[in-house]
Amino acid sequence: MTGRIAFQGEPGAYSHDACREARPDMEALPCATFEEVIAAVRDGAADQAMLPVENSTYGRVADIHRLLPESGLHILDEAFVRVRICLLGLPGAKLSDITDVRAHLVLLPQSAQFLRLHGIKGHAAADSAGAAAELAHHRTPGEGVLASELAAEIYGLDVLARDIEDHGHNTTRFVIMGREIDLTRRGMDGMMTTFVFQVRNIPAALYKAMGGFATNGVNMTKLESYMVDGSFTATQFYADIEGHPDDAPVRRALEELDYFTNHLDILGVYPADPRRHAS
Repeated sequence: MTGRIAFQGEPGAYSHDACREARPDMEALPCATFEEVIAAVRDGAADQAMLPVENSTYGRVADIHRLLPESGLHILDEAFVRVRICLLGLPGAKLSDITDVRAHLVLLPQSAQFLRLHGIKGHAAADSAGAAAELAHHRTPGEGVLASELAAEIYGLDVLARDIEDHGHNTTRFVIMGREIDLTRRGMDGMMTTFVFQVRNIPAALYKAMGGFATNGVNMTKLESYMVDGSFTATQFYADIEGHPDDAPVRRALEELDYFTNHLDILGVYPADPRRHAS
């Protein structure tokens, strides 16, 4: 596969790492914000978008659930990427030299035990890969960064310690999005369908809407709610289910759901990542 895949962050960000793992033949295009990632695909500057939706340690990624339905794009694939946090330092530095590290706010608590053990103070940065670039430029003695091994490779830094995260299961789920939905594929590890909906303003509408999935034996792996346009009365739901809309049980469940909703929009039908079912 050729073309470009857009991601949010500086070169060497974990989203960049995800692009290299899931789309090794595509050119990775860094963007400053998630909105710019989406716009790059919508406007033709990139062919696909790599967007993180949730992490096994710190939960869902802020704003993504709001952006996906408004993006005009469709989910083509999902990718489960293991987050391996490295301590990076200037060339020739030793672990014992490091007194302070900079990293994205979410990485610091994930490496809290390691930092405490080595007496290192953590400082929040807007972007871990950006912090790596700044360290390479300013060359501040005694300073390190928490980032990916890819960032060390890009910015010429040394990896002083690997896999320093507190939890070995630390994994981020990404969705890969494109301009056209593809309903023809079938995955070796099953299929996933992602959609958003708003329930009708009737008593027990959500309970009744969910009943169709239970009675038809369709497994719902995610259901999250969020406000629409800042209103406390307009709630939209984001859902992932196992299966394809052409499967009879899924078709019946979606038909029942449609009866209790004002709005139902399928965001993607795509093969399940094999790591989804890993123990």
